[in-house]
Amino acid sequence: MKKELTICIAGAGSTYTPGIIQSILSRYEQFPVSEIRLYDVSHERNHRTYVIVEYLTKRLNQNIKLVETTDPQKAFTGVDYIFSQIRAGGLKMRELDEKIPLKFELVGQEACGVGGFAYGMRSMVQFLDLVEECVKYAPQAWILNYTNPETIISEAVRRKFPDAKIINACDMAISISKTIAEIYDYNHDAWVPTYYGLNHFGWFTEIYDKELDKDVLGDIIERAQKDGVWLNEGDDSWKETYVNLGRMIQYFPDSIPNNYLEYYLMGDEKVAKANPNYTRANYVMDNRDNYMENFYQAILSGSKKELETYSMENEIHGQYITDIAISLHCDLNERFNLIVPNHGAIPNLRADAVVEVPSYVSAKGVEPISLREDISDFHKGLMEAQVASEKLWVDAFFEQSYLKALQAFTLNQTVPSMLVAKKVLDELIEANKGYWPELK
Repeated sequence: MKKELTICIAGAGSTYTPGIIQSILSRYEQFPVSEIRLYDVSHERNHRTYVIVEYLTKRLNQNIKLVETTDPQKAFTGVDYIFSQIRAGGLKMRELDEKIPLKFELVGQEACGVGGFAYGMRSMVQFLDLVEECVKYAPQAWILNYTNPETIISEAVRRKFPDAKIINACDMAISISKTIAEIYDYNHDAWVPTYYGLNHFGWFTEIYDKELDKDVLGDIIERAQKDGVWLNEGDDSWKETYVNLGRMIQYFPDSIPNNYLEYYLMGDEKVAKANPNYTRANYVMDNRDNYMENFYQAILSGSKKELETYSMENEIHGQYITDIAISLHCDLNERFNLIVPNHGAIPNLRADAVVEVPSYVSAKGVEPISLREDISDFHKGLMEAQVASEKLWVDAFFEQSYLKALQAFTLNQTVPSMLVAKKVLDELIEANKGYWPELK
């Protein structure tokens, strides 16, 4: 009989937590979880998740021990796996990350540009504290990390906790490939994609289809050039993002880019179309967050009729991190796109970059796959600038250096000059008092 597992969800107040837990519980035969601890610095959001997850597990007739806590010792002691998805500063600070850059006609986005850096500085403060607590109370546990912005977080953890048992993952690449497969009527389960880059900053350069026994990337690019890329479901902003994916392929038909590259390759248009008074953060608060709150209130009221209208989907976000955990736990040696130190995986990129590349996950951890061939100068040039900018930002965090922070903003490819860099940096410093270390 397999040993039953105890896991912790760190940042359990996230609206994605119920989906992650449902993914985990649906795979009991491979990942026999008997206890789940919900940990968050916000008691209110953590309790809301607890009530919803408790209701869902009862509705699904699943017997699980569920614990809620704001105490890291209680959360982590004796656990086998820690799933981390913290959002430093919550959605209100995300709103500022998006709106402050737009005041300076810069991209306003939670994981890209200077808004992503602002979030990254807050995340480094809180996530490194979290890793320290995990190492202290659960040194044997693996940390499966979804906390953004992933490349900055991974670089910071690499520097401070080089031996930490942590796997850094993002579901964006697999979300794109699944969507592309659906749009063009392929079987995604038969695909072995080759994807490389930085987090939210990469490209598919091959998609081998096992059923067809060939690389279908060229066929997809040809169809995208002819017909565009049209998303049938989802909100208007995601539909526009996939239209822009098709436009990027029109300009550069040698690969399929990550959606988020629109913020770097089409930043001026994104800024011109943005509503500075209502950004993605507002949409998330008005939709996902409100849905979760209304679900919570319906459970408290006990209205059976109202509760029939609510569910929490088992999305790719939860499925992907669960698949990684199972490959680790069951020694399956399955392939994922993960965020790792480069060390030659991309041969002509600096060895100390933190990159996102195909990797195998087994009981002993992560083994990145070497691409073996040099990447193009176009991709390399974009990546080199981004890597240098991110490393300067991490330097600024550890050294509390205003100079390094200004250099990072000036080098960022969404910023036109040092003059604008200084203005937006100074405003973000003011907005993040109490969250950022003091830069001197």
